[in-house]
Amino acid sequence: MTWKDNILDDDEGIRRLLNETKRIAVLGMRSELYSDRPAHFVPAYFVRAGLEVIPVPVYEPEVTTMLGQKVYRSLVEVPGKIDLVDMFRRSEHLNGHLEDILAARPTAVWTQMGIYDESFGERLAKEGIKVVQDRCLMVEHRRLR
Repeated sequence: MTWKDNILDDDEGIRRLLNETKRIAVLGMRSELYSDRPAHFVPAYFVRAGLEVIPVPVYEPEVTTMLGQKVYRSLVEVPGKIDLVDMFRRSEHLNGHLEDILAARPTAVWTQMGIYDESFGERLAKEGIKVVQDRCLMVEHRRLR
């Protein structure tokens, strides 16, 4: 097995990841004030699907809870194991979160549709973290589960 095996781009690998995921930290999550944005309605979908969603917003510093859950300001602050980090950050901002992600050691990192950085994904994969980029987590969950 090489680090490239941690880059998931096939249905079987993604399905396996989704089946194993119970706890999702959402980096860049938005509050109910932005219910029309994917950074809010995608995490809301996963709450309805019975998964634990941990808000890690980068905006709205005054907000202390989202979807009834305590807000954390970095991944490393989140207690316990993170199965998946769902990233709602533009491609050019991904590397700014790299050290926080590596310190938190999630099982996997998922970047949403239109969000991709090859070097970012490669660095995570080489550290043993599974990576899915440029796909909507909600769409893939509905399609593959």
